[in-house]
Amino acid sequence: ARLKFDGWAFSPKLCYYMQLGLSGSDMNNAHDAIETGKMPKLMLDAYLKYKLHKNLELLVGQAILPGNRERVISSQKMQFVDRSRASAIFNLDRDMGVQLFGKLQYQGMVIRPIFAWSLGEGRNVVNNIGGLDYTGRIEVLPFGEFSDKGDYFESDLAREHKPKLALGLTYNFNERAARQQQAGNFLKDSNGNYMSHNLQTLYADVMLKYKGFSLRSEFAHKKVADMPRPNDDANPMEELRDASGRSYLTGWGYMAQLGYLFKNNWEVALRYGQVTPDYQKAFEEEKEYTLGISRFIAGHHLKVQGDVALVDVAGAGAKNLRCRVQFELGI
Repeated sequence: ARLKFDGWAFSPKLCYYMQLGLSGSDMNNAHDAIETGKMPKLMLDAYLKYKLHKNLELLVGQAILPGNRERVISSQKMQFVDRSRASAIFNLDRDMGVQLFGKLQYQGMVIRPIFAWSLGEGRNVVNNIGGLDYTGRIEVLPFGEFSDKGDYFESDLAREHKPKLALGLTYNFNERAARQQQAGNFLKDSNGNYMSHNLQTLYADVMLKYKGFSLRSEFAHKKVADMPRPNDDANPMEELRDASGRSYLTGWGYMAQLGYLFKNNWEVALRYGQVTPDYQKAFEEEKEYTLGISRFIAGHHLKVQGDVALVDVAGAGAKNLRCRVQFELGI
């Protein structure tokens, strides 16, 4: 369960947004952050957004960084029960800082540049441990804007009468990162000191919608930018592991999904996803083949979804069958 509050104060140009996570999952994911901050664990988002110009907005506070599209799209508006494994491992998640949103238009084409400057330690951490985090994203919509802001919800619920395409490219640089990712574990050496290496992440994504058909694909690559020199041939990246044997989540990920929404608001969708670690082997290589079926009663506000996935974990040498079903109610 989550609670969302939004509106404006003093002027419609000044908007506020707050989201509280009440589930055990929301709170448990933040347990590492609490050791360095005093904010409540249940706080997901808390920010002010001010419209500087009709095509320029400034956001101040805690919010999702403009990383991969799948992560920025609300969890309420997914085509499947949950996001892909690639998004889970490589996403930037939430952070504290400022974000600047722009919009340019040229002969029917829309270009949206987005910049973010944040602390780099993730949500609910008020003390800066390492350096700062810098994110730049650009979105290009060659055929103009989607109906009902359809580039930020999955499935073609707007049933676009003309093809709509969105292309996105993001670069993120996290200076002297102390965590595996913004939402990951803090890494400490045997002396209890936080680890400090620069992380560099690149995302590319595409979304296409037309008359009930929807296609979306993403690619992510994360690496340690200031790679230490190998200290021995057997385990050259030992310096990147903390006292518990954990390391930064680096490597690459890919996902693609295709769906069709019938006129009776039933949808069938397919998704393929893959994550591959680099030489650090911080996680297992995994491939995921998913079939999803959804019934939209009132769009993403009221729906029933189920999916079945074959998950191939290379390191474990096993193939697992996963079945999920959910009922969702939201406003």
